[in-house]
Amino acid sequence: MRDSSLSRRRFLQSAGAAAVAVPTSIKGFTAAEMRGFDATDVMEADISKWELDTPALCVDLDALEANLATLQQTVVRNGIASRPHAKTHKCPAIARLQIENGSVGICTAKVGEAVAMYEHGIDEILMTTINATLFKITRAMNLRRQCSGFIQATDTPGNARDLSAAAEALGIVADVVVDIDSGGHRTGVTPGQPALELAQLVDQLPGLRLQGMLCYDGGSQHVKGFDTRRARTLERLVPATETYDLMKRSGLNTGIFSGGGTGTYNIDHETRGLTDIQVGSYVFMDAQYLAIGGSGSDLYSDFDTSLTILTTVLNAQYEGRVTTDAGAKACTINQPWPIVKGETGMSYTSGSDEFGTLRYDDPSRTYKLGDKLELIVSHCDPVVNLYDQMYGVRNDRVEAVWRIAARGMSA
Repeated sequence: MRDSSLSRRRFLQSAGAAAVAVPTSIKGFTAAEMRGFDATDVMEADISKWELDTPALCVDLDALEANLATLQQTVVRNGIASRPHAKTHKCPAIARLQIENGSVGICTAKVGEAVAMYEHGIDEILMTTINATLFKITRAMNLRRQCSGFIQATDTPGNARDLSAAAEALGIVADVVVDIDSGGHRTGVTPGQPALELAQLVDQLPGLRLQGMLCYDGGSQHVKGFDTRRARTLERLVPATETYDLMKRSGLNTGIFSGGGTGTYNIDHETRGLTDIQVGSYVFMDAQYLAIGGSGSDLYSDFDTSLTILTTVLNAQYEGRVTTDAGAKACTINQPWPIVKGETGMSYTSGSDEFGTLRYDDPSRTYKLGDKLELIVSHCDPVVNLYDQMYGVRNDRVEAVWRIAARGMSA
């Protein structure tokens, strides 16, 4: 198993390193070439990110590390823990960094993501979506048989019974949390008495072991304006806290009360009983989160924008615009549209499948054929899912090639 801790990273110039032949006359190293340079988990070539073939997904390591530190300092100060959602990055190397920085584990949305994480050495996993079909339940139980730190969610009595039967068939006891509806009616059992009765059932079923509850209020994460977001978040979680109280008074295990996210990471601790937050986008940030506003600013700047798409200009012969190679297949069509990093007076759209369009208003600079530029992504989760790998970059040099091992794991 590969250890992708940044502490092991070094460059060709390190003492005793063997020379590696790197073409100097070619710009645009392919994904396969870059994987070859990083095949032993040691970056064996000194390559600028500007030499990457495009479109390329890059993460600024200094910014990423700062985001990890900011999050952990905040949750420690607020007396809770972090359990980051790996559906954002789908990358075991980043999950490992999160745990090394103090997170109690990770979350996954799908059993396929959980399997991919476990296969790459991550063994504290909370799956936040229920498994409804026999195939998925069996797959999850097989994972639980191997991974003692795997916890599943349930939100109906019938599903809980199915989970218990599958666990008994394999001769195991599965750890389970009850998913509470936060009011959006997307998933989860109704809070209050229905949730209590489900928790009591889980506690009694022979194949299950109750570990607590989760309640994720996704609708509050992108509410604009910190004060408005705080008020909505705290109001929406009141029924969950009341359910937590019912479970605790009934003598049930409430060791886990998981919820919250990037938009509410500095609010969630005010929900009584909450043990950990399911932050995801904080590692990367994106245009959607920048727009929601922070506690003291109209711009949400608590975390740095570490994730970018590197793209190349394909056509610059028309006044007021250029065409790039990063369209919907590289950027998605989520809005707001990507932002050109470090520039002003220009706008970018990625509505065409293959091509992006950069339009000038009062531009801080203009681009010519072959120039490369960086885009702050619209919504990091679906963008990451478009790529097989991302490049860890520090001071414009590629320091790591990280596999996005859970890419496409939507089942």
